[in-house]
Amino acid sequence: MAISITEDIRSITDLKRNTTAVLKQIHTTKRPVVLTVNGKAEAVIVDAKEYEKITNAFNLLKLLTPAEEDIKEGRYTEAKNFFKEFKSAKEISS
Repeated sequence: MAISITEDIRSITDLKRNTTAVLKQIHTTKRPVVLTVNGKAEAVIVDAKEYEKITNAFNLLKLLTPAEEDIKEGRYTEAKNFFKEFKSAKEISS
């Protein structure tokens, strides 16, 4: 979802004048549009489905962060050992 500098940066005035065209562009390209005020980025418009994908990916990343910290700190068990201990605790024979 790389932004095209020539197509995806537009002014608020352009959005006001060409709302339908800007929305069509967002839906067609699936790329966000950066809106500017006085030449500076002010907001980003994104297709609703793309926003859901981004949000879902971000939420998954947030779930993985504690696991990565556990690995860095050495708080983990090798799978082989985990299953051995699990079977023993649950009295499951191989």
